[in-house]
Amino acid sequence: MIKKVSRNEMRKMRHERIRENISGNPERPRLSVFRSNANISAQIIDDTAGVTLVSASTLEKDLKISNGGNIAAAGIIGTEIAKRAKTKGITKVVFDRGGYLYHGRVKALAEKAREAGLEF
Repeated sequence: MIKKVSRNEMRKMRHERIRENISGNPERPRLSVFRSNANISAQIIDDTAGVTLVSASTLEKDLKISNGGNIAAAGIIGTEIAKRAKTKGITKVVFDRGGYLYHGRVKALAEKAREAGLEF
């Protein structure tokens, strides 16, 4: 009998393949995206030091997002992560979609981050 691998396990395998080629350094840190059914979060990570430089999530109370699982919330997180990155002096990043397909919420987050000034 053939065992079917879950969608999340397939995503994790894709993410590992992507991470073999993508790495964040101090000049171009990695913009990593994680999305669940209810929320979305983004981090800017320096992989050489192993440090998260900036993060934003729909779970943060000060952003006052009522529904974190839609495209509008992803757009808010994209602009917020770009704004926080600019305050830290980060303008160029490497985009890591986390094994997710580049559409919907992931695409909305990326486009809003680009509009707010991040280059990738």
